[in-house]
Amino acid sequence: MTNLQQTAKDIRKTIYKIAHYAGGGHMGASFSMADIISVLYFDNVLRYDASNPEWEDRDKFILSKGHACYALYAALAKAGYFPEEELWHVGKPGSKFGGHPKLHEIPGVEASTGALGHGLSFAIGIAYANKADCKGSHVYVVLGDGECQEGSIWEGALSAPTLKLDNLTVIVDHNKLQAMDDLENIVHMKPFADKWKAFGWNVVEINGHSHAEIKDALLTRQAQRPTLVVANTIKGKGVSFMENVPIWHYRMPNDKELPILFEDLGFTEEEQKELLSKNKD
Repeated sequence: MTNLQQTAKDIRKTIYKIAHYAGGGHMGASFSMADIISVLYFDNVLRYDASNPEWEDRDKFILSKGHACYALYAALAKAGYFPEEELWHVGKPGSKFGGHPKLHEIPGVEASTGALGHGLSFAIGIAYANKADCKGSHVYVVLGDGECQEGSIWEGALSAPTLKLDNLTVIVDHNKLQAMDDLENIVHMKPFADKWKAFGWNVVEINGHSHAEIKDALLTRQAQRPTLVVANTIKGKGVSFMENVPIWHYRMPNDKELPILFEDLGFTEEEQKELLSKNKD
């Protein structure tokens, strides 16, 4: 296992631990983007300084699908923005960590998101300002594929090429599930990549769990055109009984499922005992 593969596995373990202590969370959506966020933060793609979160020349990452914030929290803790132990209090009174990320409260969070459809427009504003100020900073934003049914997404999709924002990369976590059903059963999205191409985007389609493909796509640039990465992923990736099963949009494993999750994610016996003992306290 490579270091980056281990990083992604560690992030998935932390996602479950957050959900365990919080008593719930959107694990399926967080697991599907764990590889994407691992490459962003830990494979020399995103420029940041965890010791100086407000560094003026940093790149910015916007998690538009804010319900998958456990993946972002796990990455930020691993990157050193705050101690991991703070995540064991998500959703508790007095904690700055909730079920959606909050700007100005959590170091490393660049936008308050969760009301789906807003992150792209927010990112376009930042990218446009960077262009106007002649800054070399890049803006990355992750969208959910179900989120792309929002009209505001398509307003942004039209605007970014018009503004020639080649300093903007959008990654669609294309796991093909939303809430409790298949994407196509709710609103037809096909042909998905072609729609963005028609609007003037530089479109790259990849395996969203291949770290090499993710990195190549995230570093792709085309002059005067924003880039759209269609990352084909599996919702619930990494936990066998969760993969591609809609019910895991928001649900916790029962006593029969938990040992399978522990094995799939590589929890040691000591880690399991610690989790279960704290759960009883």
